[in-house]
Amino acid sequence: MRLTSFLPCLTCAGLMLSSAAHAQDRPAAQAPDRWKIIHAGTLLALPGSPARQNASIIVRNDRIHEVRDGFVEAGAMSGTTGSAVTVVDLSKHFVLPGLIDSHVHITDERSPTTQLDRVTKTGEAMALEGTLYARRTLEAGFTTVRDLGSRGNPSLALRDAIRKGQVPGPRIVAAGQSISATGGHSDVNGYAPDIFPELGENICNGADQCRHAARLQVKRGADVIKITATGGVLSNVAAGTGLQMFEDELKAIVDASHALGRRVAAHAHGADGVNAALRAGVDSIEHGTYLDDESIALFKKSGAWLVPTVLAGETVTVMAEQEGFFPPAVRDKARAVGPQMINMLRRAYQGGVKIAFGTDTGVSRHGQNAKEFALMTRAGIPAEVAIRMATVDAADLLGLSGQIGTIEPGKAADVVAVTGNPTEDITELERVAFVMKDGNVHKGPEPLVSAGAATPTP
Repeated sequence: MRLTSFLPCLTCAGLMLSSAAHAQDRPAAQAPDRWKIIHAGTLLALPGSPARQNASIIVRNDRIHEVRDGFVEAGAMSGTTGSAVTVVDLSKHFVLPGLIDSHVHITDERSPTTQLDRVTKTGEAMALEGTLYARRTLEAGFTTVRDLGSRGNPSLALRDAIRKGQVPGPRIVAAGQSISATGGHSDVNGYAPDIFPELGENICNGADQCRHAARLQVKRGADVIKITATGGVLSNVAAGTGLQMFEDELKAIVDASHALGRRVAAHAHGADGVNAALRAGVDSIEHGTYLDDESIALFKKSGAWLVPTVLAGETVTVMAEQEGFFPPAVRDKARAVGPQMINMLRRAYQGGVKIAFGTDTGVSRHGQNAKEFALMTRAGIPAEVAIRMATVDAADLLGLSGQIGTIEPGKAADVVAVTGNPTEDITELERVAFVMKDGNVHKGPEPLVSAGAATPTP
C-alpha cells in the first residue's frame, strides 16, 4: 500500500487533535446558580438580637445572598435569568441559624460493650458508624460540630468525606487524637499490658515529647488540638479527676499548637487542672466541673471559653446506676462528677465566664444534642442566651464567625426551623422540623414552588 493512501486519515487525525486542543482552551459552561427563597414566619437571624416577623432568606447556591422583610415571590427575583428558583414555606415556623455543638465524639457512642469494642472494632468500622451518627446529628439541627478526639483518625476521614459531599453530615472541626500523659485520661487503661503498646503517638511525657505530639496531630490533619489536663470519668483507672499533666507539658503543647495556627481545647475537671490549663494559655476548657474563684478570674483574664457539657454529666449519672454498665473505677467517678455540673455552669455564668454550647455527645446518644439546652436553662441561663451560645458564641470559639453562626449575607446557608418559639420553650429545639446546610435541604418540607427559569424584574 502506498504512503499517499494514509494521508487523508492522518489529516483527519490532525484536525481532530486540533479541535480537541481548541476545545480544552474554551472555558466550560458554568452551571446556573441555584436560588432558594425561605419564607420565615419568625426569623432569629442574629441570636442575641430581637427576632423579626415575616421575612425572606434568599439563598444563592451554598450562601446567604440576602435577607428581606416580607415574603418575596420567585417571580419578583431579579438577576436570576436561566436559574431555577424554589421557595420553601416556613411561614408558620420559627427560623434560626444552624446549631453548633462545640464538643462531640462523632465516630463513637458509649455502651456497655465499650471496653470490649476497644479490641474488636476497627477504625474503618468506627468511620462507617460515624456516617450514621453524622446524619442523626445533622437532622437534629446541628450543622457544625467540633469533634474532640477519636481512636485513630476516623473523624478526620469522616470530616473530609462530608466536606466533599460524599456523605451527609455536619461541618466537622476535628482534633484527631487527644494528647495525654502516660496513664492519663486519653491513654488506654484497664487492659493487659501486651494488648496495647505502652506509648502511642498521642501519649507524651515531658515538654519535648508533648511538643512533638502536638505537631504530629497537626501533621495528621487536626484542625484543633485536644489535651487531657486532668483525669476523666470514663477512663478505666482509679486515678481521680485532678491534674495529670504538668504545667510545662501543657505550655509546650499550647505554644507548639498556636505556632502552627491551631487552637487548643483542654479536658479538665479538677480545679487544679482547669487553672493550670488556663495559665498555659488554652483556648477552651471542656467540662470544668470543679472550677473555683481562681478559675473564673483566669477565664476572664485570658478570654478562654468554657464548654460545659452538662448533658454528659447527666448521662453518666444515669448510666452509673445501671448494673454492669461501667467498671467500678468509672462508676465511682461518674457518681461523684455528674451531679456537680449544673452548679458549675450556674457559677460560671453568674461569674461572667464566656460559654459556648457543647455536649460531649458520644457519651450521650447522637442526635439528642439539643437536650443540653434544657439543662442550661436549669442552671439559670435564659433561653435566648443559650441559643446565642450555640450559634454566635460557638462560631467565635471555633474561629468561624465569618462563615457560620448567624443568617447574614455571605455566610453559609445553614438554616434550621422549629414549629414553636424556643425562646419561650427551649425544648422546641429537641424537635427540629427543617434543616438546611450549605444551601441543601436535609430535613423538612420540600420546596412548595418551583419557578423554573425566572425573569428579572425591571
